[in-house]
Amino acid sequence: MKIGIIGAGNIGGNLTRRLTALGHEVSVANSRGPHTLTALAEETGATPVRVEEAARGAEVVVVAIPLGNVPDLPSGLFEEAAENVAVIDTGNYYPRQRDGRIAEIEEGLTESRWTERHLGHPVVKAFNGTYAQDILDRPRPQGHPERIALPIAGDDEAAKEVVRALVDELGFDTVDAGGLDDSWRQQPGTPVYGLRAGVEGVAKALAEASPERPEEFRG
Repeated sequence: MKIGIIGAGNIGGNLTRRLTALGHEVSVANSRGPHTLTALAEETGATPVRVEEAARGAEVVVVAIPLGNVPDLPSGLFEEAAENVAVIDTGNYYPRQRDGRIAEIEEGLTESRWTERHLGHPVVKAFNGTYAQDILDRPRPQGHPERIALPIAGDDEAAKEVVRALVDELGFDTVDAGGLDDSWRQQPGTPVYGLRAGVEGVAKALAEASPERPEEFRG
């Protein structure tokens, strides 16, 4: 597939490495410009582009930037994307460490719903509680006893299926965590966040989540 990745940090960079290795056509962008992505491009074969171009023709776009920077993304980002493009949001709200206080999230809006509203396009929440190094080190074939599962939340069932297939190809199982308004179950501070477990363990952790945001993740 043609995949655009916005953000070349730990998650975005390692997804670029794995997805190019799987044969996908990957364009990668960051806030500092294509010239800063030369090393990653030479390592992976991905095409460095400007953020404005990252979604052009893409069937999947991964948004892997600090949540507080989402409003700075250009408007019309997905206008030239493929029809029915699946947009993956990997972001988390860290008010004290990075993002500052965001009133709508503090008042109960899920992080990915907030992101979706700023992007103007439906999103699927995935990879937000995944250790970046695990993307490289922990892929396992289907049925392997050590294969870990990732929760995925979103309202667009077709987009979720695209994302689930991609995660499976990357070497991980998936657990449907519900719609985007249920995605608080996988936000920072929940039992599933950072959990390395199979399908049963992830499903159990999602069920045990509390909608009360932990104090350390409040602004």
